[in-house]
Amino acid sequence: MRKITLAHGSGGSSMQDLIRDLFIKNLGNPLLNKLGDSALIDIGDKKLAYTTDSYVINPIFFPGGDIGKLSVCGTVNDLAVCGARPRYLSLGIIVEEGLDYHDLERIVLSIRYTCSKAGVNIVTGDFKVVEKGGVDKIFINTAGIGEILKGSRLSRNYIKPGDKIIVNGTIGDHAAAIVMARGELRFKSRLFSDCAPLNSLVSSIMCRGIRFMRDPTRGGLATTLNEITPSSGYNIRIDESEVPVKESVRALCEILGFDPLYMANEGKLVAVVSSRVASKILSLMKAHPLGRNSKIIGEVEEAKDKRVYLKTRIGGTRILDVLRGEQLPRIC
Repeated sequence: MRKITLAHGSGGSSMQDLIRDLFIKNLGNPLLNKLGDSALIDIGDKKLAYTTDSYVINPIFFPGGDIGKLSVCGTVNDLAVCGARPRYLSLGIIVEEGLDYHDLERIVLSIRYTCSKAGVNIVTGDFKVVEKGGVDKIFINTAGIGEILKGSRLSRNYIKPGDKIIVNGTIGDHAAAIVMARGELRFKSRLFSDCAPLNSLVSSIMCRGIRFMRDPTRGGLATTLNEITPSSGYNIRIDESEVPVKESVRALCEILGFDPLYMANEGKLVAVVSSRVASKILSLMKAHPLGRNSKIIGEVEEAKDKRVYLKTRIGGTRILDVLRGEQLPRIC
């Protein structure tokens, strides 16, 4: 019998195959089939974005955040990169009996603080307790609704050759912080997750020259770019020397055999923008606290074999494929 494995939740090819062959096959409809970070819905004259996500991260507290902060940021960011202003969230919590009350209180207070920072409210919710071993400490689900920003016109279909690829800072910080928080390695440098709500950054850069945005969570930057190329119909080429990676993260990856291009982020976005406005967008990003290390890392190419290519530091070229297998489970 076929079994579900950790790889099916990695964000890579196994997960994409499962979504296509099981969920889209049986539940597909015009909104779901787009497989966006959020569904874009017209209700009367209102254009809304709607999304949901579940969080099973281990450990539940980590440098730079916790499962509560992560649950708000993840849903806010899925709305923001679709060009929406996040407004309302739901909160579903499943707790294992025996969880320390103080830990649950810390998580709830973190949710309150992060909601305040992001300008959103929890407006409905649910709370369940299951027997010991039913879950691992606490699982959280959040869903969110946002209003589409004026001037927002985002779609992979608008991507053209010559468009630039921008990231708003160093990649792999979240995954690296989780590796260290699990206590299996002793490392002199302390690593912090980049977990943060991106909606204020998105609002500050929104203009018609932005073709598409995505937050590179599970599967990292490389997998996110591979989600863009099939529907855009063009290749993407990025320059390894331009991709920002902290030296501490790079060192950790070298020790463990990980590739930072496939490591999860929780406070980063990838924007595909017209070359005409790329410099302007980059300047606006750099002026924002969450975009000080923004870089143009590559561009869309005319070729149409729908692949992502990496120009290496030594001048060669290699294909960046979709993540296969599971690099690090329970990362969000």
